[in-house]
Amino acid sequence: MSELAKSLRPEVLASDGPQDYALVDSGNGRRLERFGAKLLDRPEEQAMWAPSLPESAWAKADAVFTGDVEEEGAGRWKQRQEEPDWTCRHGALRYRCRLTSFRHVGVFPEQEAQWRFVSDKLGSAHGAKLLNLFGYTGIASLVAAEAGAEVAHVDASKKAIAWARENQALSGLEEKPIRWLCEDAGKFAAREVRRGNAYDMILLDPPKYGRGPKNETWRLFEDLPEMLKLCAACLKPGGTLVLTAYAIRASYLALHQLCADIVGGPVTSGEMVLVGEGGAKSLPTSLYCRAEKPK
Repeated sequence: MSELAKSLRPEVLASDGPQDYALVDSGNGRRLERFGAKLLDRPEEQAMWAPSLPESAWAKADAVFTGDVEEEGAGRWKQRQEEPDWTCRHGALRYRCRLTSFRHVGVFPEQEAQWRFVSDKLGSAHGAKLLNLFGYTGIASLVAAEAGAEVAHVDASKKAIAWARENQALSGLEEKPIRWLCEDAGKFAAREVRRGNAYDMILLDPPKYGRGPKNETWRLFEDLPEMLKLCAACLKPGGTLVLTAYAIRASYLALHQLCADIVGGPVTSGEMVLVGEGGAKSLPTSLYCRAEKPK
């Protein structure tokens, strides 16, 4: 096997998820998960296998998501009992979970593998700066701030920014240097390039499709190359880009080669996987790349 072929081998980032989380089971297009004290049953198109647990275990779910499963569409949660939002923990961090019409609950548990990487990388770099684009509810931003980094968190959703601030307060990190910016990610990155601002690490976790605060549109396959160029221009020499993509029809190799072409190397890429609890099947959730800008 050639050295080039070896360099293109995918690497799997496996995680059990945050402290208060467990992937209890998956199969038949569903995933059964425990977030704190709540057991949730959500759609999962990639779970094509048979569940490990009997139907009686799935019937214990506190809430089941039904209806539209597309990211752009809205669905419904059927609950045993109408209950308010609840809080989960991960180490010193606290974050609010809630049932949304897009089947999400405010945290992507597989990202715990990236949180560890962010904490380890930035914790050893005094005065590090991180840019979190499409930052959602801010858990990665809080991890970076707790590690000692100065953070710019960008998301186009006012609700997501408010949720992130709520998580900051719950975690007791109000004094940490985090700028919460409700802006279009592409426009903000372009301004940072013009300003000459640079970062030690950039987290890029874009949706397949999205809209900015002024009705700007985002389409992953059309807009990702230009976004990566802006991110590369904002990275300090030796800085690291961490890209996550949940678009199913993409491939790790397509993202790998795109990042290598624009950001440079070395590049590692592959799948992010949640490890099932107690021997249950593991679940692939997304693709990732980590690219280090040459010094």
